[in-house]
Amino acid sequence: QVQLVESGGGLVQPGGSLSLSCAASGSIFSINAMGWYRQAPGKQRELVATITRGGNTRYIDFVKGRFTISRDNAKNTVYLQMNKLYPEDTAVYYCNAAIRLNLASSYRDYWGQGTQVTVSS
Repeated sequence: QVQLVESGGGLVQPGGSLSLSCAASGSIFSINAMGWYRQAPGKQRELVATITRGGNTRYIDFVKGRFTISRDNAKNTVYLQMNKLYPEDTAVYYCNAAIRLNLASSYRDYWGQGTQVTVSS
């Protein structure tokens, strides 16, 4: 079974920083794109940032200049460094990865369990 294990969520004051990590494990043939999504109460899940296998990154406008997504392919891990946090950033953050289990299968999306990020004074 493939698992995405997240860590780093918690409570932080406005203007503060937080770093999230997500490591994929299990029977993995290869990993393509990885990313971070978030969902606030009463709202739809939204894309935050993505990173390709080669390191190309994309961000939604609201987090540009504040968040940085990165990955370590050797560790099957994706990171999200979050700086200058606002209360509006409060949400459950989910790790996502497109994973191929074997040569006979295609890529499919896997999700982490989610980690709560709360920005409040």
